Amino acid sequence: MSYAAAVDQLNAMVPELYQSAGQPRRKFSLDEIRILLAAIGNPHRRFKSVLIAGTNGKGSTAATLASILRASGLRTGLYTSPHLARVNERIQLNRAEIGDDDFAKIYFIVHDTAQQLVLDGQLPQLPSFFEILTAQALLYFAKSHVDIAVLEVGMGGRLDATNIVDPLLSVITDISLDHMEWLGSTVAAITREKAGILRRRGTLVTLPQHPEANQTLGEVAAELGVRGVSAVPYMPPGDASSDSPYCVRALGATVLVDSPLFGAHQRRNVALAIAAAVELAGKHGLPVSPRAIAEGIRKTSWPARLERFERNGVEWILDVAHNPAGAWALRAGLNGVLADEHKPHILIFSCLRDKPVVEMAQILFPLFDEVIIPPIHTARAAALEDLLAAAESTGTPATPADSVDEAMQVAINKADNGVIVVSGSVYLVGEARSLLLQEHRSGEGGTQS
Repeated sequence: MSYAAAVDQLNAMVPELYQSAGQPRRKFSLDEIRILLAAIGNPHRRFKSVLIAGTNGKGSTAATLASILRASGLRTGLYTSPHLARVNERIQLNRAEIGDDDFAKIYFIVHDTAQQLVLDGQLPQLPSFFEILTAQALLYFAKSHVDIAVLEVGMGGRLDATNIVDPLLSVITDISLDHMEWLGSTVAAITREKAGILRRRGTLVTLPQHPEANQTLGEVAAELGVRGVSAVPYMPPGDASSDSPYCVRALGATVLVDSPLFGAHQRRNVALAIAAAVELAGKHGLPVSPRAIAEGIRKTSWPARLERFERNGVEWILDVAHNPAGAWALRAGLNGVLADEHKPHILIFSCLRDKPVVEMAQILFPLFDEVIIPPIHTARAAALEDLLAAAESTGTPATPADSVDEAMQVAINKADNGVIVVSGSVYLVGEARSLLLQEHRSGEGGTQS
């Protein structure tokens, strides 16, 4: 019944997005989590919720909205994925991660219930890694008596385990091509999957984006009689400078938007969070005020999104860009940072094999003097030879490393008071971030910025 045993059992599960050759692909359905949740008392019906889907930005939007709701005095749950270092990060209550003891206790309640349902013939198989974690989060939030939970969709929307809730709002962030083997090969097909979080006569909060996504969202919303809420009024004025605070009007007052999340793309995510918060106040009576919006935005914590560290004269930038859209956003965010041509610019990069490696390399690699490629600990990792070939296609020198730690040391030796960027995979960025934080705690230098 220990935390270590719970994590070991979770990690032993076959990841639902990866199958070995010849292994049948898992089929997802909301029926299984519905049966599981019914057996543990339907915890998802005991609190209000907001559901956030999209390809990029949904985690940042969720973290910002949850921070606003906390600043409003509401007991707020936040469920996100994936995690950087510890699985507990995915389940938070008022910004604090679920404790190890609570995690273990709730894990075994969910796991043992699921096992019994399989034995009784009510479930055809044990739930997946993500379904178990989602059930844990929902049960934890119910037991903790949250006022509201902000839930980030794991993948897609229609068949995602989080879609079991009946949300007050459905928020959809920017959509692009990703997880095409599961969601479809076009933006329109992917959008239709993500639009599965909409409810008949419900509310959609979104921003104008890719034309195919706009059209598909409009079609689904019309079919369901959904009321659309645009976040455009909460975008910064056209003359606002990059990464500087700006003001918007919300709830009848002027609100200072001073987000710690860097990058022009984050302004879209913040606008969506503001629009959702205003909607929750105006249509659902939640005690959100202009002051709480400003405070919540200012206090948002969402690591590894253009996150900067200073270590012994070297600037580190960590970003979990894991698809082409994310790579473009990272590239835009690095515009000013890599302006000094006299300082070395080093990229530590690795990604999953189901990502468009060559396309991501073409977007990012030419910005750097050298790319260092370490292994990442997942069966879905891209092969080293594919990563090296992608680097060669861009004309960027590339060096393999035997570990993330070694890659970081090689980068430090080459950086010479320059800039080191770590990106491409959450697995990579999470491990690098942990190593940087360990170095800081051991007193070997630097401050986090």
